[in-house]
Amino acid sequence: MGHAENFYLENFSLAGVVGESIVFESGNPLNYFEAIEAPHQIERINISGKLFIASSDNLSPAVIVVPGSLGVGENHLQHAETIVSQGITAFVIDPFTNRNVESTVANQTPFSFAASAFDVLMALETIAKHPRIDANRISAQGHSRGGSAVLMASTRQFADPIIGSNLCFEGVYAVYPWCGHQFLKPSVGHTKVRAIVGERDDWLSVQQVQSQIQAVALDGGDASIRIVKGASHSFDWDEEVYEIPEASVAPEAPTVYLDATGAMIDPVTGEANSLSTDRTHFLAAIEGGFGRRGAHVGSSGEQAYIFREDMLQFHKSTLRVYG
Repeated sequence: MGHAENFYLENFSLAGVVGESIVFESGNPLNYFEAIEAPHQIERINISGKLFIASSDNLSPAVIVVPGSLGVGENHLQHAETIVSQGITAFVIDPFTNRNVESTVANQTPFSFAASAFDVLMALETIAKHPRIDANRISAQGHSRGGSAVLMASTRQFADPIIGSNLCFEGVYAVYPWCGHQFLKPSVGHTKVRAIVGERDDWLSVQQVQSQIQAVALDGGDASIRIVKGASHSFDWDEEVYEIPEASVAPEAPTVYLDATGAMIDPVTGEANSLSTDRTHFLAAIEGGFGRRGAHVGSSGEQAYIFREDMLQFHKSTLRVYG
């Protein structure tokens, strides 16, 4: 098992598999409206990742692993290694380095949440063409901000204008996702969606996660949620719970819904505005008294084990990996 700081070394390996370095083209949309209405006009950027192909004589199922606000971390690589050890390929992407961003913990606006979801779709489009990957058995797993990204990427309202209606995820596993942005009627087609979140997560609103999963289910999607008793944010880490004082959070702020074009709907006026951005509503949350500094991460007891078991059960069942 390698360490996160060694991720870009040429011989970096997980579960005995040396990662294949892949660079794919993504974009920097200002907001969801631009990503949906003008996907071919947005600023382009190359995103890097490493593909760890599970040994198999057949086409391999795959999971795209998307990090949160601290970029690729030890926990993401541990989970990727666990996934590869089960005969499933893992594609770990790094949305931060080529954007010259180290962290979004204290400020989530260096690049948009729409850009994060755009990355996920471009990663899907890239590995679906790989000669050793089964394009019909690709899932995504995102943590925190990455969880928000995989949930958004699973919606057909967002995905269809960008990659077309024929390509989709088999499953999406959203790990303590921030769900402050949601489509009014999120349709995910046949993609199976699961969220897992800690009961005592103070980075985000557990109720918003519940509402997003319920909205997907009400639209006919296969969606479920697990709330882990007593768990904080990042309860998959093998570290004791501690506070990150610089974390900028607003878990009590109202949900910002999106209309069918991706335009953000102001929670106060009810009006959609195609020019509104993440920053627009983050500032509104601060002005409304919802913003604060400081939030907790880490795990206790068997929480990290509970996570790993739930993660594996989801991916193996969704991707039809038996044994």
